[in-house]
Amino acid sequence: MTTPSRVDSWQAALRANGYRLTAPRQAVVEAVARSAQALNPAEVHARARRTYPRLGLVTVYRTLEKLEELHLVQRVHRPDNCQAFVAGMDGHQHLLICQNCGRVRYFSGDQLEALIRRVEADTGYAVHDHWLQLFGECGEC
Repeated sequence: MTTPSRVDSWQAALRANGYRLTAPRQAVVEAVARSAQALNPAEVHARARRTYPRLGLVTVYRTLEKLEELHLVQRVHRPDNCQAFVAGMDGHQHLLICQNCGRVRYFSGDQLEALIRRVEADTGYAVHDHWLQLFGECGEC
């Protein structure tokens, strides 16, 4: 999805779910939707303040929470133990996250069945889903 259409669809989803699209909330939506990087709330706050200088950090957290509830963003864990957010994708996707610049790339493919079956056999768990994040260095870094 292109960035302008992502911003428009997120705004429409917020409105459709009864959320007002205030100027501060719109600044947060645009900051996250336009980013190719995983951003923590402080980074979202800094970027969104370029558009709306009076933006409060509480608004950032509340907006990210709403976007996550609507499955528009996905929470990721960065190697620095800080939670960050990226635009969510449709379907089952995995993440590559650059440890230097934070750039995110999605990839698909599940050749994990043998590993999952072994884990189930070893632990007695019934695995219903999984989430895979790989960390490394992107080609631009």
